[in-house]
Amino acid sequence: MRKRNVHIQFWLNRKEAESLDKKVRRSGLSREAYLRHLIDGVVPQDAPPPDYYSMMRELHGIANNLNQIAQKAHTLNVVDVQRYDNYTRQLESTIRKITEAVILPKPMEAMGSPQRHKTLWGEEQPRSDERFAACGKSGKRSAL
Repeated sequence: MRKRNVHIQFWLNRKEAESLDKKVRRSGLSREAYLRHLIDGVVPQDAPPPDYYSMMRELHGIANNLNQIAQKAHTLNVVDVQRYDNYTRQLESTIRKITEAVILPKPMEAMGSPQRHKTLWGEEQPRSDERFAACGKSGKRSAL
C-alpha cells in the first residue's frame, strides 16, 4: 500500500506556475518533494554547485587521513591528543556548517519576519493568530 494515499489538486495562474517551476528547477527536487518541504515548514535551498560534492568528498578524505595518522601516532605514543582532537572537531564542525549552509532546507521562520511571511509567490499571508471575519452568506472566512 502507498504511504501517501490522499490526492490534492489545485489551480495556479500562469505567473504562479512559472514561479513554482523556476524554484523547483533551482532546487533540484521534484515538484511534489518541493511542496512537501513547504508543507513541513522549510524552504528548500537551491541545488548546490556541481563541484560541491567533490569538495565535500575531499574534506571527508582529509578527515579519514587524519584519523589514520592519529591511530598510528597514538600507537607510537607521539601525538598531542588534545591538540589533535581539537583540530578534528574543528574539521567536523566545518563540514557540518558547510552542509547546513548549502544543502539543508531552511525553516520558514528564518526566511522572513516573525509577523508575516511571504508565500511561494511573494504575497504576504496573515499570521495564524490574526482575526478572521465571516465573508457574506457563504460563511467562508477571510483575513481582516
